[in-house]
Amino acid sequence: MTTQSEAISADLEAIRANYSLTDEQRQIVDHVDRVSREVLHPLQARMDDEEWWPDDLFKQMGELGLLGITAPEELGGSGQNEFTQALVSEVISKWNPAVGLSHGAHDNLCLNNLLRNGSEEQVKKYVPGLCSGELVGALGLTEPGAGSDALGSMATTARRDGDEYIINGSKIYITNGPIADVILLYAKTDKSKGAKGISAFIIETDNPGFKVAQKLDKMGFRGSPTGELVFEDCRVPASAMVGQENTGVSVVMSGLDLERAMVASVCVGMAERALELGLEYAKIREQFGKPIASFQMMQSKLAEIYTEVETARAFSYRALAACTGLPKGAGGRGEIHKLTAAACLYAGEAFNKAVTEACHIHGGSGYMQDTEINRLFRANKLLEIGAGTSEVRKIIIAEELLRA
Repeated sequence: MTTQSEAISADLEAIRANYSLTDEQRQIVDHVDRVSREVLHPLQARMDDEEWWPDDLFKQMGELGLLGITAPEELGGSGQNEFTQALVSEVISKWNPAVGLSHGAHDNLCLNNLLRNGSEEQVKKYVPGLCSGELVGALGLTEPGAGSDALGSMATTARRDGDEYIINGSKIYITNGPIADVILLYAKTDKSKGAKGISAFIIETDNPGFKVAQKLDKMGFRGSPTGELVFEDCRVPASAMVGQENTGVSVVMSGLDLERAMVASVCVGMAERALELGLEYAKIREQFGKPIASFQMMQSKLAEIYTEVETARAFSYRALAACTGLPKGAGGRGEIHKLTAAACLYAGEAFNKAVTEACHIHGGSGYMQDTEINRLFRANKLLEIGAGTSEVRKIIIAEELLRA
């Protein structure tokens, strides 16, 4: 018979398991931290100034073991779970937010979604190249007229024609769009069914009828290439469909919960860097004959930033633990839907507060566009918009609360 002390001990172990890293995860985080600091961080300034993405960077990330985190080792991946994938994304984003954004679109939105939902043939065909960085992946969901209502207002269509589908439409704000080799695309195959008439396809960008209409000029994350994509009678084989016809909504929703948990991790990594920069500057900047870190007002700001970082971290870890091992087709509803929306909501707002205070600590230098804290400040707004705006996240939370 289990004693009360044994039960308490078991509960504590469960808590520690969810909120601390295993030895293997710690080794992975240490490796990613080192290579991100040494290889990715020095690229930050030029990537932001010129909206520049190094041509061989994805291949380099593949060689460094930063891609295919959830893919099996026999396919070139690391064989880790989604929790570890988010840790990798968190650390990369800390040292180079633009690379972190593109990494998430490639490794989670495209590769991991394909792993979860693709056929055996599709996985074997595309996953090894995505793991090595020979192929660059993207997700095609948002459209010029379909943002928060991405499913209901989707206008891109895919019409069956023999053994092929003909795709027409456009997608916008697509991370990695201008450099992608493969895109996990959503299109309506039955307009009469609304959101339930959407199907998913894996599209190769060398297909006739596909083009990048424009590369977009962003406020933040400027090195990460973002574009508008156009499909004009773009023919793809029927075998390009991911899952069954008209089941794309389940692919979208099952991946969206993990995406929101991943966005929370990105916020944590960037907020942690904002804290480091604020702390460093407060120690070296002198006013009235002493470092500004000696002033209680500055100490208060640093304490508040630290609290935001660690609270967001704990919340994101809880959401990631819930997403890890989520069965195929699960998600998009219930407790997990509510939890990930809440973690994403909180982390986005926490990062906003943290980077605003850290920028304020820098004073005039924080207002200069070429400083790292300024790059973080300009990037923060996307994290309250992408993967569903803060308002949409609140709607999801309320709906699930009222449904219970």
